[in-house]
Amino acid sequence: MNLEHLKALVAVIDEGTFEAAADLLGITPSAVSQRIKALEASTGQVLVRRRLPCTATDAGALLLRMARQVQVLEAETSAALGSGSSARAHLPVAVNADSLATWFVPVLHQAAGWEDSALDLHVEDQGYSSQLLRDGEVMGAVTSDPVPVSGCRVELLGSMRYVPVASPRLRRRFATMGSVDWAAMPVLKFNTKDNLQQQLLTGKSVRQLPPTHTVPSSQGFLAAVKAGLGWGMIPELQLTDELESGALVRLENGAPQDVALYWQAWTLDSERLNRITAAVRVAAEDRLRPGAAREASGPSRAGYRRQK
Repeated sequence: MNLEHLKALVAVIDEGTFEAAADLLGITPSAVSQRIKALEASTGQVLVRRRLPCTATDAGALLLRMARQVQVLEAETSAALGSGSSARAHLPVAVNADSLATWFVPVLHQAAGWEDSALDLHVEDQGYSSQLLRDGEVMGAVTSDPVPVSGCRVELLGSMRYVPVASPRLRRRFATMGSVDWAAMPVLKFNTKDNLQQQLLTGKSVRQLPPTHTVPSSQGFLAAVKAGLGWGMIPELQLTDELESGALVRLENGAPQDVALYWQAWTLDSERLNRITAAVRVAAEDRLRPGAAREASGPSRAGYRRQK
C-alpha cells in the first residue's frame, strides 16, 4: 500500500471532496482520483463513497485507521531523526461533551504545552464515540463501551454522576404529597440521543413524556433548568454552588444516575498517544467517581448533550 495513496485517502475523507483534498496535498484532483483508484485496485474493494461529503466504506475505514497510524509514526520518526517539519501533528480524539465541560478541562491545559501536537476534538455521545474509532476518525475516545474496538485498548476511567434538579419555582408549581407530579412537570432534553430523563420517568411509571423542551447547549441546558423551563439531569461536577445557594433544588435524594466512562485508544506505541492517555487518566482520577458504578442502560446524552 503506497504511502502517498494512503495520504490521499486521509485527505479525501477529512476534506470531504477530491478537489479539497487536492488543494491540501498540492496536486490535481485527477491525481487524487488516480491514487484512490490505485489503492482500491490493490485492495480489490471500494474504499470511498463518492458523495458530498465523501465518506469511507467499511473497508475504507480499516485503511483510514491504518493510514492515520502510519502518519503518526512517520511524524514521530521524522522528529526523532531531526528531519521532520515544524508542523504540529493532529491528535483526533472523541470526548463526550459533559466530560469536556467538566473533568476533561485539565487535559486541555496539558495540551496547551504540547508544541508538537494539535488537539482535534470530536464531541460525541459516549455511547456512540467508539464508532469513531471503528471508522478511523479518531485515535482515542472517551466512551461508555467497555468492549475494546478491534486494534484498541480500553481502561476504566470512573463514573460521572447525574442528579435530577429543577428551579425552586418549578418544584413548587408541581409539588404533590411529598413528591412532584412527574407526569405533568415539564422536562428538558438535549436531543434525540438524550434519554437520562426518560429513564427516571420510566422508573416512576410515567409512560408518556410530559411537555418536553429541547436545549442543545451545555451551558444553555443548565441555564434553562435554572430559569424554570423544565427539570433535567445535570452532572454533579457541573453543579458548583447552585444547590447551596438555592438556585436549584434536587428533586429526589435517592435518584442519581452513574455513567461509567472508559478510555479507548489505538494499541500503537506512539509518544503523542501515550501522552494524551496519561493526561486523560490523571484528569479522570482527580474528578470522576472511582470504580465501575452501576451504568444507565443504553446510550444517553451524558456526553453529546453538552456540545455547544
